Amino acid sequence: MPLVKWQDLGRLDYQPAWDYQTQLHRRLVERKLEHRHLKPGQYEQEHYFLVVEHPPVYTLGKSGSAQHLLLSETELQARGIQYFPINRGGDITYHGPGQIVGYPILDLECFFTDVHRYVRSLEEIIMRTLSDYGVETLRLPPNTGVWCPPRPNCSLPAAEEGFWHKFRKICAIGVHLSRWVTLHGFAFNVNTDLSFFRHIVPCGIADADKTVTSLAWELGHTEDMEAVKERLKHHFCAVFDCEIQTS
Repeated sequence: MPLVKWQDLGRLDYQPAWDYQTQLHRRLVERKLEHRHLKPGQYEQEHYFLVVEHPPVYTLGKSGSAQHLLLSETELQARGIQYFPINRGGDITYHGPGQIVGYPILDLECFFTDVHRYVRSLEEIIMRTLSDYGVETLRLPPNTGVWCPPRPNCSLPAAEEGFWHKFRKICAIGVHLSRWVTLHGFAFNVNTDLSFFRHIVPCGIADADKTVTSLAWELGHTEDMEAVKERLKHHFCAVFDCEIQTS
């Protein structure tokens, strides 16, 4: 059974987190090359699951459009928001306080070699976690990520007219793989300030019947971030059939 090292990086700017991911990713790839004469499982490979909370930042995936960022560079600076075009899949999204960003750095040859299954597995972790909180979720192909279905009879307050009548994205997913080693991951809105999403076209989706949400919005109150992380850790082990080592 693979062993995955869990590291909570706390609150960390995007650039050093990205640099650290890249460093670990390179280490895994180099280890694969050193043992290329062996099959996966015949040597000890390292795997990591990083969780982090970023200060406000927008990231644009390699298949996204810069036009989906609705602020100028001057406006970004005035609001204290950083911006990074990066090498993951997907379009533009937001990271910020109250959001759990997960970066699994796994050699998938030690698990399964199927990119679509990997993305579905990340979705499954989030869906099981939300189920623990009584939040209904679904997948909404061809879009990736985890969504909440319309709740037209919901009496909770809404940020905009018709909020509860829409499909609401609660977790965005964007990944990159090289030699079957993963980079990037998911952004799970727990207690996130959703107003930051007004300055982008989230994930490039401009449909009137779709918006974004958070666990706090779905429940009507904030949740303890550490407790949510523990649920994520539990379901990660179950979905990926692995052990977690906290460092």
